[in-house]
Amino acid sequence: MSIELGHATDRKPPFKYAAFTRVGFSDTDAQGIVYYGRYLPYFDQARVEYHRHLDLLGEAMGEEQFVMRASSVEYFAPAQFDDLIEIFIRMLKIGRTSATYECAAYRVEDDVLMVTATQTLVLVDLAERRARTIPGWYRDAIRGFEDGDCEIAAA
Repeated sequence: MSIELGHATDRKPPFKYAAFTRVGFSDTDAQGIVYYGRYLPYFDQARVEYHRHLDLLGEAMGEEQFVMRASSVEYFAPAQFDDLIEIFIRMLKIGRTSATYECAAYRVEDDVLMVTATQTLVLVDLAERRARTIPGWYRDAIRGFEDGDCEIAAA
């Protein structure tokens, strides 16, 4: 049985997918706010649920997997213990070997934008540790879901 922790949404266009997370006590620092580095696992969780929703998790990719190449994060407001956060995620761009995601974290209670991120992952052959071309079926799945809101380069 597959349980999806995220959901398709039209609340924050051009985002079409989001996942919820709740700030745990261990996510906070001595000031009582979310430690800045904890947003990266929140974004990872949303990205996994996005892929689950599109049936693009690891088994589909075989011996090729996406690895993080770059992450740029901007912080706008602090979250605190027990805040419910909705992480919006979308595919911004697919290049020949890389995929760039856009993320935005909002506090649910008052819809305040907390953090944004742009993350680029590269598809690599796990045995050779070399970049590989993103397959057409993957591009097609993203194209079908993002419906024109994603820049997709030719393979």
